[in-house]
Amino acid sequence: MIFKQVLTIAGSDSGGGAGIQADIKTFQERKTFGMSVITAITAQNTLGVKAVHKIPVEMICEQCDAIAEDFQVSAVKTGMLADAEIIREVARN
Repeated sequence: MIFKQVLTIAGSDSGGGAGIQADIKTFQERKTFGMSVITAITAQNTLGVKAVHKIPVEMICEQCDAIAEDFQVSAVKTGMLADAEIIREVARN
């Protein structure tokens, strides 16, 4: 069976309840092959977000390019796009 390939472009939630972790779980439940571009790393748990570290926009672009080079993306879901520069680059890609 060939699965549709879907991409999430979002932040990483160390607690596993949101962000790319939640997206990948959802993709799996929907019988799709999930991939991710990480835009930020958070230190968070069920009590709240402790810290956020944005990924440099150049690395976000490199992740997008790597995915595009090797996969047939059927759908894209966005999440945490931490600032205007990241939004512009994700829209451009």
